[in-house]
Amino acid sequence: MEHISFLVAVVIITALAFDFTNGFHDTANAMATSIATGALKPKVAVTISAVLNFAGAFLSVKVATTISGGIVSEKAGIQPSIIFAALAGAILWNLVTWLRGLPSSSSHALYGGLIGATVVGVGLHGVNFGVVVSKILIPAVASPIVAGLASWGATKLAYRITRKNSTEATNKGFRKGQIFSASLISLAHGTNDAQKTMGIITLTLVSVGALPKHALPPTWVIVAAGGAIAAGTYMGGWRIIRSMGKGLTDIQAPQGFASESAAATVILTSSHMGYGLSTTQVVSGGIMGAGLGGPKAEVHWSMARRMVYTWGLTLPAAALVAGAAAFVADKGTWGVLVVGAVLVAGSAGMWVLSRRQPVNAGNVNEVTPVEVPTPAAPTPTPASTTVAA
Repeated sequence: MEHISFLVAVVIITALAFDFTNGFHDTANAMATSIATGALKPKVAVTISAVLNFAGAFLSVKVATTISGGIVSEKAGIQPSIIFAALAGAILWNLVTWLRGLPSSSSHALYGGLIGATVVGVGLHGVNFGVVVSKILIPAVASPIVAGLASWGATKLAYRITRKNSTEATNKGFRKGQIFSASLISLAHGTNDAQKTMGIITLTLVSVGALPKHALPPTWVIVAAGGAIAAGTYMGGWRIIRSMGKGLTDIQAPQGFASESAAATVILTSSHMGYGLSTTQVVSGGIMGAGLGGPKAEVHWSMARRMVYTWGLTLPAAALVAGAAAFVADKGTWGVLVVGAVLVAGSAGMWVLSRRQPVNAGNVNEVTPVEVPTPAAPTPTPASTTVAA
């Protein structure tokens, strides 16, 4: 532990802060549909999700090794300042999308931040682009499609099996099933997303010689990462829960059970194979598949389009922000301090903006989608009203 300098300690704390934002950003992945259908009360849902996210962090470390020794080259000379810049880019993008109520990918924000900071701080040779393509980009495209198709089929099957039952009895039964399926997603989320922060911290420790190359995450890293994501999950990302639970489709209990079961299967399979996919994209794909497989075959495409645009922007946007942060942080201690100050100020500013239109457990199912308040427009004149009409 003598290798743990002040900068390394700052990087570890920042990594856990990212893990916390990942938790409240992605609570919706596990619990949005259960809350929307009334299967679980909001506070009960986030408590269950937090406990199972923590438990899931201990089930596997394959995704962590994809981060610590896969995306970037351990031989390229990665420094803690580069990792700090990567985390800054990921956190800021997470908070921007949370403020807008958009279910973007925390995972891709982290990957983009890591890639952008590494390219600026080390060069193109520092990124293993083959791994990026095979374990990030291809799963990013395939996983929501696979989850959507599986969810569509499961929804069709659920309605066919229960077609002779009353609607009330069907919904009651599937709400009970959702307690299990939503819990399974939370466990799966812990096996995938908590590991990404483990990988970042392990990479930092390897970069300063505190751990040998290709080392697995130490136990204290697993505990810290699991605890941080669980704490964030318990806070409840209510803005995104609202968008996913009510913004994509008017989901009913059979659809919720089908989408959660399909998403959990895809996430657990991918975690076992070491793919660092986006649980947000998987769950969103499952919800859209369930919406199309339901009696009304309905999806709110305006919300879906906004969400897909955000998916496409996440990795490059986080890479650009992190690249700029790496350029400044590489100037020395003062550069790291500047990046840290911008990170704190930006995070605080977005929290203040969020208080203008608070979303919480009490109003999470009321209005969709969440919109950030904008300054009041000037009162239109008669002429402008005529033109607008």
